[in-house]
Amino acid sequence: MDRLAVPEASLAEKFDRVREAGFDGMAIDLGALSMREAEAAVPHFTRTGLAGGLTAFPSSVEALRPALRLAHRIGAPFVVVIGQQMPIRVADMVPVIEAWLEVAAQEAMPIQFETHRNCITNDLFATLQLLDAVPDMRLAADLSHYVVDREMPCPPPAALQACLSKVLERSDSFQGRVAARGQIQIPLGFPQNAKWVALFQAWWREGFAAWLARRERLARREHDSALVFLCELGPPDYALTDGEGRELSDRWTEALLLARWAREIWSSVAGASNSLKAP
Repeated sequence: MDRLAVPEASLAEKFDRVREAGFDGMAIDLGALSMREAEAAVPHFTRTGLAGGLTAFPSSVEALRPALRLAHRIGAPFVVVIGQQMPIRVADMVPVIEAWLEVAAQEAMPIQFETHRNCITNDLFATLQLLDAVPDMRLAADLSHYVVDREMPCPPPAALQACLSKVLERSDSFQGRVAARGQIQIPLGFPQNAKWVALFQAWWREGFAAWLARRERLARREHDSALVFLCELGPPDYALTDGEGRELSDRWTEALLLARWAREIWSSVAGASNSLKAP
């Protein structure tokens, strides 16, 4: 699945380009699009046959509801939540998480909380406490944010790796961005970044294996039948640029590379299977 963010192209061209490249779906990011702009994308999901994905940034409990209803219209299997209601104390976060889960249940649309900075899951350690306090809380794993959040070395020490393993165990989807300890999004082909690419690939492998084991334990009941891997590469200031403002790598080419890696890792974990929805 790819983000709805192809520059200088019409909406129809964006969808067509994503479909022709072999991606399985397209994700709407309500942090980058208004609800009106997102509504304009709805017919293109039907036209192209691309699966829908949606990321919401609710600033209150009720602000999540319109995103959940939009998700139904594009056939999204769940909504990724980057919650903008951010109490300081974990004890105050718990009722907010539980309230969002209740709204999701009312709208019959599952939600996953993305591991993301500048939101309720901003801090790795606080998120681990939330997972203990709210057993029904599921995650969308974008581990790039926690690499920067904790300024992790490569490889991370055992204690931090154990924390990330717990995150991966509670994650039902995964996002394909590679970070280094001081940069949220690094070019994938630079030789100096190879160690970080290998680290993230190992985490995706661990997460895919945990997802598959859960599905088998549940005999596919109450579990999505397809694993979703989102190729999420943001524009500047996420993407590194030179002194003239030019990006140091091509994000479209890298999105295709991430999709290939995800499929290769899945094949090694599960064998030949078509149950992975990757971009």
